[in-house]
Amino acid sequence: MTEPSPTGADDADYRPSYQRIKDYVLQQIKSGVWHDGDMIPTEAALCDRFGVSRMTVNRALRELAGDQVLVRYKGSGTYVAQPKYQSTLIEIRSVAQDIRDRGHVHTSKVLRLEARAATYAQAARFRIEPKARLFHSTIVHFEDGVAIQLEDRYVDAAMAPDYMEQDLEHMTPNEYLMRVAPLPTGLYTIEVREPPPQIAEALGIAATQACLVLDRITYSRNAFTSQVTMWHPGNRYRFSGKI
Repeated sequence: MTEPSPTGADDADYRPSYQRIKDYVLQQIKSGVWHDGDMIPTEAALCDRFGVSRMTVNRALRELAGDQVLVRYKGSGTYVAQPKYQSTLIEIRSVAQDIRDRGHVHTSKVLRLEARAATYAQAARFRIEPKARLFHSTIVHFEDGVAIQLEDRYVDAAMAPDYMEQDLEHMTPNEYLMRVAPLPTGLYTIEVREPPPQIAEALGIAATQACLVLDRITYSRNAFTSQVTMWHPGNRYRFSGKI
């Protein structure tokens, strides 16, 4: 009895070697063995597994990267790409301006402001180099003294080199980034989630209180600018727009 192929399919279907490798990678992702941002086996390991040349493996991975299934970094490795979100028409606005438009008072409190190196998962998701310099801020926004949003943001230091020098309790990150990285485009999701304990505490809500969570990546002139996760207590906030 012959050993089954890595994909579980019968090799008698005479698929080209590069296609067998592509199918194997896709199956590993589909089955949940490999997750978004995971590093996949090296080209050398795949050569050994399939008994093929480096050129064949390279073709398979190159085509999957072209399909945005994988992302590849020279000298680092190949990673499972983060899925692209569907984009819709949502205006990128400052929470402070929204509050002022309602005739209320905006205040904020900076909980964290630091410089960090991008993780490999962040590099794959943001389409930047691993270990690229990022600025990380966590800010709570208040409307008339009531917390309505916790903003956890990563900013590309190359796009906004003086980000950490700003008074982010009097000018929101969004207001600053609109100046230094104009004409933004973005990808985002909105979902309902229970907050981690530290976020619930910062918002002054119970850990069982459902939150509306907006996760957004923005680009300016096709270059990554920032990624932000915004937590809103579900009983204090709603999203609105017009069509």
